[in-house]
Amino acid sequence: MTGKKKVAVVIPARYASTRFPGKPLVKIAGTTMIERVYRQAKACRLVDEVLVATDDNRIKEAVEAFGGNLIMTRDDHPTGTDRLAEVAKSRPDLDIIVNIQGDEPLIDPSMVDQVIAPVLEQDVEMSTLAYPLTEDKDIENPMIVKAVVGVNKFALYFSRLPVPFDRDRGSRRADLAPPTRHLGHAGLYVYKRETLLKIAALPETPLESMEKLEQLRALENGVKIYVVVVENGVRTPAVDVPEDVQIVESFLATLSSKSLSTK
Repeated sequence: MTGKKKVAVVIPARYASTRFPGKPLVKIAGTTMIERVYRQAKACRLVDEVLVATDDNRIKEAVEAFGGNLIMTRDDHPTGTDRLAEVAKSRPDLDIIVNIQGDEPLIDPSMVDQVIAPVLEQDVEMSTLAYPLTEDKDIENPMIVKAVVGVNKFALYFSRLPVPFDRDRGSRRADLAPPTRHLGHAGLYVYKRETLLKIAALPETPLESMEKLEQLRALENGVKIYVVVVENGVRTPAVDVPEDVQIVESFLATLSSKSLSTK
């Protein structure tokens, strides 16, 4: 249909991960992680195209083996955002670019669609995903990034610290009510193509450098990030280190068992 915006998922995939070399090619229940991420992205209702962006021939061969589409990128990108920007520069036909991390093999396609919708249907430059934190240990965990969201549903800040802090209660508790409750941030981003290129062209910012969170570059430069809070969705596990593979396989087995029990 004339005027329809073209939406593409780009999955950055690098072989030389510091904590888990070769991570995209690790097998999860017999299937490589990159193929699992790709298949989940293909199931998104609002997505027109899925691409793997890599600089490694081993990943290229694996993607081609399962019939996936890919684009080869430079090997000197410091961040996944920079790799996405290279793809965006080479594809002016794309209107909206979705960054799905290559370590999210069980990401829910319906959640991805919920994050795409504001950029596709509203005047939103960039959007991302958050979910309620229900355990104090998760609120305290610096590996789980916290999102602080305003009443207009745009992000105020992201931090590894347990923010917001309730001064009167002196706690970092999981039973706070909206809008002051703690939200975990999932590394899923949707950009207008021109917004992605603008952010990637900017230098690293002070808060981004301190927190080691790329999304702060956008906030520090006035780019508003719309946050979709998924209330009832299940936060699926990602793979950061080799030990996480077993966690994902167990989660996958649980999903399969539940699916069979409903038939």
